[in-house]
Amino acid sequence: MTQLTRRRLMQSATLAGMGMMSEPVLHAAEQTGRRAPVRFCLNTSTIRGQNLTLEQQVDLAADCGYDGIEPWVREIEAHRDAGKSVSDLAKRIADRGLKVESAIGFAPWIVNDQTQRQAGLEQLRRDMDLVRQLGGTRLAAPPIGMQKPEHDLVALPVAAERYAAAVRIGRDIGVVPMVEVWGFSRNLSRLGESVFVAIESGEPEACLLPDVYHIYKGGSAFEGLHMLGASAIPCFHFNDYPAQPGRAEIDDSYRVFPGDGVAPWPVIMETLRQIGFSGVASLELFNREYWKRDAKEVATTGLQKMKALFARHGW
Repeated sequence: MTQLTRRRLMQSATLAGMGMMSEPVLHAAEQTGRRAPVRFCLNTSTIRGQNLTLEQQVDLAADCGYDGIEPWVREIEAHRDAGKSVSDLAKRIADRGLKVESAIGFAPWIVNDQTQRQAGLEQLRRDMDLVRQLGGTRLAAPPIGMQKPEHDLVALPVAAERYAAAVRIGRDIGVVPMVEVWGFSRNLSRLGESVFVAIESGEPEACLLPDVYHIYKGGSAFEGLHMLGASAIPCFHFNDYPAQPGRAEIDDSYRVFPGDGVAPWPVIMETLRQIGFSGVASLELFNREYWKRDAKEVATTGLQKMKALFARHGW
């Protein structure tokens, strides 16, 4: 056996052990003939402009037929700071048949400044504890603090070490931070960069939070998703984008309902089908025109369009 062959075998074994390879998932699907059902989730940014309380957003998600909700940590904090009970809200979510599939936080876990990063890890701990109180087990971990031209780049092996520290904090609490692909960031703007950080963290809970818009914005090919296994993607942000403005100028506000833009959905859906994706499809939009509409109409339309995509592509 050559040294190169031996190295490839070792790399394959490492990836498989972390759940990042698709082949074991495909074999399982072939043996059972069944695919685990995808769950549909409402990210609360989608209806932010309607200024609903978190309780109202929970009820709306349930009334529209979602399986889960993805709140922002700042909303949970506002609920708590208004003197309301987080545990009561957790019960309300469970009673309405929903799960807290994920939450969105912005703790600067990746930055170079040691003092800022330490403060960010403490913030991350508080955010995770709040998510746990609400009944959640996952938290988005975007590369906050790396999105401006003046921000110094972090070498990917160093970013992996810093993500590992975040994962270890989450292990103590019971909440997993997901490396989020951020297309406009100087770090982790590409799918491959985020995958590298997750794998090289060496942590068994390491996973990704991809986003259709961010994969496009960062310039990655959607075909790259075929390198991943189902366990690598517990949650996927669903949205779409128009042809104009172009990649360099487009921002979050241009996101549209899945299927209403120019994203290559046949490629995306077939790739997710092949790798056995069985996680959460979370509708995350920031469209200001949608914020002017009735919140229930927006949430219902988004769910219908996500389900139509899955049905259209053989799920």
